[in-house]
Amino acid sequence: MSNTAAAYSPAASHKAGRSGRKWRGAIFWTGLTVYGVLTLYPLFWLFISAFKTNMEFINRPFSLPETWQFENFTRAWTSSHMGRAFGNSVIVSLTSLALTLFISALASFVLARFRFRFKAWIMGFFVVGMLIPIHSTLVPLFILMKQLSLLNTYWALILPYVAFALPTAIFVLTAYLASIPKEMEEAAFIDGTGLWGVFLRIMLPISLPALSTVTILSFLHFWNDFSFALVFISKSSLKTLPLSIATFADGYQTDYSLTLAAMSIAVIPTIVVYLLFQEQVMKGMTAGAVKG
Repeated sequence: MSNTAAAYSPAASHKAGRSGRKWRGAIFWTGLTVYGVLTLYPLFWLFISAFKTNMEFINRPFSLPETWQFENFTRAWTSSHMGRAFGNSVIVSLTSLALTLFISALASFVLARFRFRFKAWIMGFFVVGMLIPIHSTLVPLFILMKQLSLLNTYWALILPYVAFALPTAIFVLTAYLASIPKEMEEAAFIDGTGLWGVFLRIMLPISLPALSTVTILSFLHFWNDFSFALVFISKSSLKTLPLSIATFADGYQTDYSLTLAAMSIAVIPTIVVYLLFQEQVMKGMTAGAVKG
């Protein structure tokens, strides 16, 4: 009888519960580690393969390089004029991003904080814009750009990029701004802050997590786009990075070593942008999780 009581004592139950939590934690972190390794492995494989020769890449695609070919990066940079293409991508991506953030922040502030006629229709207009397939607009956009004499200019890429990024940006920012208590805005007006002051000093700093999310999503699209640049840009001096990388492959052969080296260089800015803004994105997610 005493043995049975001891077996079901509170101390034994607490010890069993703690052991169960420990096992669940171990399983959770093990699964998370495996998922992280599987997610990062393609990036690791890209950087490792960039140091191989073509024959080594074909014969031993998943092994470490026997001889590290550092000259692949210099050859890729010079042979395809990647420096010029890199600069073009930076100009197009940063200009498009600045316009997207500025316009979407203003539009979202109006849609989230004001009441006016046809507000629901305007919001629905932007939501419908998220459903339009981007590539289905290539032909009419090409005709429009030709009529406006914008082909082979930076604006031929910037304007479509901004137009297609705005629906998602406005949707995300409007939802975030609408969750901010109205009392903060009213208190600022009582203190004598004007409308622009409320927008610049209160709403923009508070919406930094949502702006960071929009920045990451928009920049990835601008930086990696290939189809718009291929259709709207034919001048070699205006080609962006994806077009520069495509020169290593033609209808007869592909130079895998230079292609992978060029892709390794091209992926670095996207990693930097994500690392710069990931903290704000995580803060926004956790703030939304514990809100209320």
